[in-house]
Amino acid sequence: MPLPRLSDLPRIPVRPEDLVPNRINRAPSPWVAGGLPWVMVMFASMAAFSPVVASAPVVPPLAFMVFLAWRMLRPSLLPVWAGLPLGAFDDLFSGQPLGSAILLWSAAMLAMEWIDNRFLWRSFLQDWVAASLLLTAYLALGAAFAGLAAGYFLPMVIGPQVLVTVALYPLVTQLVALFDRIRLLPVRKV
Repeated sequence: MPLPRLSDLPRIPVRPEDLVPNRINRAPSPWVAGGLPWVMVMFASMAAFSPVVASAPVVPPLAFMVFLAWRMLRPSLLPVWAGLPLGAFDDLFSGQPLGSAILLWSAAMLAMEWIDNRFLWRSFLQDWVAASLLLTAYLALGAAFAGLAAGYFLPMVIGPQVLVTVALYPLVTQLVALFDRIRLLPVRKV
């Protein structure tokens, strides 16, 4: 039996927009458009349940990275107060002392609001530097809160975690950008 020719194979859509055949008289679902960032951050908070076992902290704070990526990609999508409920949800699953993510995520939202007002037009490199500073501060202060709760503080232990987190941030941003395109797919009839 001969192999099929390339032109005989079904075409695989390259873009998320190609999954929706008819774009006339369609609009994005308001539930998906408004709720996907919140749900995505919540699912990333539950990544702490993954079966990764390490003797030192090396797993990046995925939920905070997704939270920052959504905030930098679409600044008006998450309100300033979004750090409070999403930080509380992350506190339930991360194992950090209760209230640490609430405080740190709310402070990060205020810092991002200041950055948005100060630098209106930013490149990805500037976003990466701002996110790197916020992620490093988040990890250092989170380790300090955990050290206060446990009775000892080891600041140098988070060095590899900071490097992995800063290196993986562009990948998380690309994933969030893909989900942002999916979020705006026209699936509802107008």
